[in-house]
Amino acid sequence: MRTALDAIALVLAVTGLVTGQKPPLAVKSPVQDIRIECNSNDIVVSIFTITDFNGMVYPKGLSKNSTCMSEFIRQESPVQYKLSLRNCNTMGVLQEDGIEYFNTIVVQPHRRLVTNQGRGYHIRCKYQTRDKAINNTLAVSQLGTTPLTATAPMPVCSMKIYSDVADKAIAETVKIGDPLTLEVSIDEQDIYGLKVVDCMVRDGLGWGQQPLVNSEGCPVDFEILGPLEYTDSKTSASVSFLAHKFPYTASVYYQCNVRLCLKHGGGCDDVPPVCEQGKNLRRRRRALQNATVTDVEPGDERVIEVFSGLYVNEGSEPEAAESGDGPTKEELEDGDILCISPRTFAIAIAIVGLLLMIAAVVAIMVIISRRRRRKDMSATGSSIYSGPYTNTAYSHSS
Repeated sequence: MRTALDAIALVLAVTGLVTGQKPPLAVKSPVQDIRIECNSNDIVVSIFTITDFNGMVYPKGLSKNSTCMSEFIRQESPVQYKLSLRNCNTMGVLQEDGIEYFNTIVVQPHRRLVTNQGRGYHIRCKYQTRDKAINNTLAVSQLGTTPLTATAPMPVCSMKIYSDVADKAIAETVKIGDPLTLEVSIDEQDIYGLKVVDCMVRDGLGWGQQPLVNSEGCPVDFEILGPLEYTDSKTSASVSFLAHKFPYTASVYYQCNVRLCLKHGGGCDDVPPVCEQGKNLRRRRRALQNATVTDVEPGDERVIEVFSGLYVNEGSEPEAAESGDGPTKEELEDGDILCISPRTFAIAIAIVGLLLMIAAVVAIMVIISRRRRRKDMSATGSSIYSGPYTNTAYSHSS
């Protein structure tokens, strides 16, 4: 693959990437120079430092418990850091003359702390594809025993994920649930067809992956990804699905194997495969015992690996939740459950508690007021004299 691609490297320094502010002029970075080498599977970053490097290098956003972070202890200059094209937030953009991969790495000269000496570097590698000219000449022996031989070069194969198929808009950053279309295609020619097999989605960190299409070209889980639809020329296959992601990262990578088959001689008779939910059926290939040409044997099948990636963000909360308007009692049917967010529930509990406290204080004040009123009435009212009584009008002395 490296001989068929010409790479153009580009490094852009991004100052103040870690702290968000431009570092003081007095603070000097230990990095003198950075050079990159664009390989077929990775980008090798060579970091030239003033002294031995004692720190860490990682892609932006992947500094915590990431397999993409490399730690160096007293490493002599230059420091070698490998950045995979299929992992660690590295993404590719298809262009007319090739494909460009890009990422942003952080060079932090401390193994524990984030300091203002850290620098961010935007890495870009542009790969120019080879000549796409196809020679359609077929060499067939007159005796009829020589297998079909195509003198054409291997067709260029690519995977694209569209957010809008009609406008051919490539998906780069989407939200969960957005409609997407995955398309795998090869150059339009009369020799080769394709069959898409062994597809999976990976997190790009080496922690998790989910199979999507099996070795027969049928979906593994129809709820995630349905069967692929092939064009009549059998040079392109596509499928629509809803955006999904792993819960701990925003980057997702799709990978598929493409088996090339020869159109002439029945090599592509099992394309597309017959797939039913719960069953994987495969069309039988036509017997070619008496034919003048034979199909490509299983051991001679040409397999091309294609991949593509994008960022999937969490969807924002519905606007109705922010406005506070909920369903009315009449709108709720029997058996429906009214869900309340934790924030709303906490506010409701606080309001109810405050009302209960106010009611308790009012009740206590009413009781105290009543007791004081009774005491005042007993202190100011009339009393009955119960002492001895003497009627002086009828008293007489002797």
